[in-house]
Order: sequence, then C-alpha cells, then structure tokens
Amino acid sequence: MSKLFEYQGKQLLKEGGMKIPLSRLIRSVEESDQAFNEIGLGVLKAQVFTTGRAALGLVRFPDTASKLRTDIKEILIQEIKGYEIETLLYEEKLDIECEYFAGVTVDSRKAAPVLVFSSIGGSGIEEIVLKSPESVFFLDINPDEIPLPFELIPLLKKTGISGKLLNSLSANLVLLLKTAIRTEAKSLEINPLVLTRENKIIAADCHMTVDDYSIFRHPEFGIEIARELGHPPTVLEKIAWAVEKDDYRGTFYFIQMEQNIHKGDGVIGFHGAGGGGSMMSMDALQTYGYKVANFCDTSGNPPASKIYRAAKIILSQKNIDGYFGSGSGVASQEQFHSARGLVKALREINPGIPVVFRLGGNGEEKAIRILENYTKGLNCRVKCFGKDTSVTECAMEMDKLIKDTKETVVTSSNNSFQSAFEFEPKLEPVDYSFKTVTGGTVGFNYSKCLKCSSKVCILECQGSILEEKDGVPVLNISKEEAVSGRCTECLACEVECSVLGNGGGSIKLPLDGIEGGVL
Repeated sequence: MSKLFEYQGKQLLKEGGMKIPLSRLIRSVEESDQAFNEIGLGVLKAQVFTTGRAALGLVRFPDTASKLRTDIKEILIQEIKGYEIETLLYEEKLDIECEYFAGVTVDSRKAAPVLVFSSIGGSGIEEIVLKSPESVFFLDINPDEIPLPFELIPLLKKTGISGKLLNSLSANLVLLLKTAIRTEAKSLEINPLVLTRENKIIAADCHMTVDDYSIFRHPEFGIEIARELGHPPTVLEKIAWAVEKDDYRGTFYFIQMEQNIHKGDGVIGFHGAGGGGSMMSMDALQTYGYKVANFCDTSGNPPASKIYRAAKIILSQKNIDGYFGSGSGVASQEQFHSARGLVKALREINPGIPVVFRLGGNGEEKAIRILENYTKGLNCRVKCFGKDTSVTECAMEMDKLIKDTKETVVTSSNNSFQSAFEFEPKLEPVDYSFKTVTGGTVGFNYSKCLKCSSKVCILECQGSILEEKDGVPVLNISKEEAVSGRCTECLACEVECSVLGNGGGSIKLPLDGIEGGVL
C-alpha cells in the first residue's frame, strides 16, 4: 500500500465536501512570517510517514511568529529513519469541544469497505474498541449502495450521539465514505474528527493509504512510486521504479534501508530472488554482523537486462563493503541470464569490493562459469555458488573476503581474460544496430565480426533472431519486431562475444539517473 501525507489526504477530504483547518504548507524558514500572518496561532506538524510525531518533537504549538520560525528551523534539520523532513503543515489552532474517530478501511476477508466510527476520539482505536465497545460501530459497505445520512443515525445514537449533532455527523460520514470509494483508498482515517465550539465538524488529522494497483488511475495523488516505502522515495528508488513500471518481464523490487553509509561499517548491497529465500539470505548476513544497504528482489524469470539495471543501481550505493546475492536456490529461471546481467554491470562499474552470489536453479553450472570466469581481471573478487551451497556458507565467504581486503583486488596480470578490462560499454564504431524493447541499442562492429570464428552471438541468442550473412550477424526478423520484444535482451551478443568471440557486439541499455555506475 502507498501512503499519502496528511496534507494530501486532507485536500482530498476537502474536495469531497468536508471541512479541514485553514492551513499552509511550509518548506523553508523564509515562509514562516507569511504563514503566521495568514493563520495566526496554530499547530506546526512535520509531514512524515511515522506515528507518534508529538513524542518526537515533530508537532509544535508556536505562540509567536519568532517561535514559529525557530520551530520550523529545528524540525527541518531533523531526519526520521535517515530521511530528511521536507514539508511542514501549519494550520489554525481549533477550539475543540469534542473529538471523534471516523474511518473507512477495506476488509480483505470481506473484500469490502467497512465504516468505523467512535464517539471517543484519540489515539488507539483498537484500545477504544476493547475498553468502550459501546462507543463504536462498524458497518459493512456496498460501494454501489452508499447509505444515506439518515440511515446512519440509529448507529450514531447507539454510540451516545444525540440532538442536532446526529445530522451533521451522519452527513460527514457519508462524505468520508464517498471520498474513500472515489479515491480507491485502502484506508482513510480521521483521528480526530472534531466538533468545535462553533458547532463545526472538521477533520483535524488524516491518515490515508491506497492500493498500489490503483495508483495509475490517480495521477492527482502525485505518488511517484507505487510501493509501500514508509518514507519519501529516494533517488535510487525512483530510478528503480522507472525500470520496473513499464517492464512486465519478471519482478524488480528495490528499497533502500541504509543511507549515509561509511566505508567499513559492514553494510552490504543485497540482491535477492524470491521473498523467502531473500529473507533467509539477509538473516545469514546478519549472523556475521552485517547490515544490508537495500532490499532487492529480481524474480519471476526477469531478462538479463533487468538484472543488469538492478545490479547497477545496487552498486551505485556509495561506501558499501560488498555485494551479496542469494535467493531460494531452486529458482525456476535461467540463472545464466542473471549471470550475464551481473557481468555486464560489474564490468562497467568495476566496483573494487568483494562479490558473492548464489545462483541456484536452471542452468546454474553455466551461470557460475559465466559470472566467475567473465569477471576475471576486474578490481574485485567474485565468487559464485549453486543450490548445494547453503546461504550460511555464502555469507561466510562474504565475511572472509571483506576481512581479507588484499584478496579483493585482482590484477589483470593474474588471468587470461583480458577482455574484462578491455571492455568499454560503447556503441561506436558500429556498422549495424537495432533497438530493443526497453530503449536499448544492440550494435555490431563488422570489422571485428568478420574476424570472429565462433559466431557465439548467434549461437547464444535466446530468441534466435540473429543469423550469419556474409560472415557477419544480422537480424532474421524486422527491426520493428526486434523492438517490439522479439529481442529479449539476453545480453549474449555482448557478454559472450567479449570473451568467446571477438568483441564485435555491444549493447547500450539506458538507465536514467545513473551514468557509469554513479548518480
């Protein structure tokens, strides 16, 4: 589920007909005087995805313009879970007569929304239900038949509401329902929904989450990433989402867990495949005292190009001490595609840190050979294992390589695969090229291709879309068919060609925001 900030949820409530406090968004200290002049005495609230803001000092009640300026300055320099606070909400201080709780949440068991109301507001609706059940009602809702206000009055009476307040509260609950259904909210809670001494019903707070799969229908939310992150999306998370959102082939889930990393802190770039296996692998790293910089899952048989982009993103995290990859160990996906994606990323970045991968599953022997042999000559030690090696053993190897820093540097003079150092991800000069489905470009330097005896690019082409003509590779389909997806971006015509061929093939895969492995 994706979260909306308080001010976003309140705006949606306002658009739905409910009243919200007079407010102003603040993003800098310079805005303090104008905000105080517009609002007067008010409450300042940091817009963050966390509970207990008051206890963290993120809710303030400044009584002068000077105090507001000081409070803004103090809050904006804080970080919550490593993330900067960027936006504050300053709103009028309400003269409250009474507080209530109102919310709509989708019950997954009933596959329907449920309206919840309590005549006792405040934190801990679950506790209120247990201690004062008479103050709460629940009502299952048919989205196609939203109740009319008068139909809610008997339920409100049972919670202790009486008099004219019955009409105003029932009307507001219907507006809340309509807003939740219109916005496809997973949950929409107002706590508190207040009655002011002027007899106005106002949404004093708002917590809203929406189903990730509905985000594309609501560009007005301004949600950049349809993921439950728990924090504003980072630059790398945005880059990763741009890779995933339009490429249906397999899964690529990426979330950062550590920022401001210092070399030697024992923070590892993590690359998993499958939820359960990934959790086991991260636990194994933790056993040896390491933390993961990120969580990443590439599963569901993704193409080599998606693995490549995932690896580039993970390796762009500064000051990580290693790169560790491990999933279930029995994945039903061709592991050599993953190996080729990793090889291309490692060659382009040459990260200088130890790399340990467990590529268990289909074609694992070939994958191990590709990853270990094709990266010889790089300034990093690369070790690869199959399903018969436990995640604990892999984590042990990671620990060994990190501690033995001298072994992480391998000079090109110690091996025969000079192509790893010689490789440069450039398309020029090329004599023949075509586009791929994700905006990549495959190119061939025919002066090199003519001298190649193996024609490994043709032999290893997964889609069998290449053929030999006059001694060089060409498409046996149209370029339009290649860009439509017939070219699966298996990367063989670059990775295999650079080692087993004559280096005539190259592939450029765009990754907006990262150039050469650097943000």
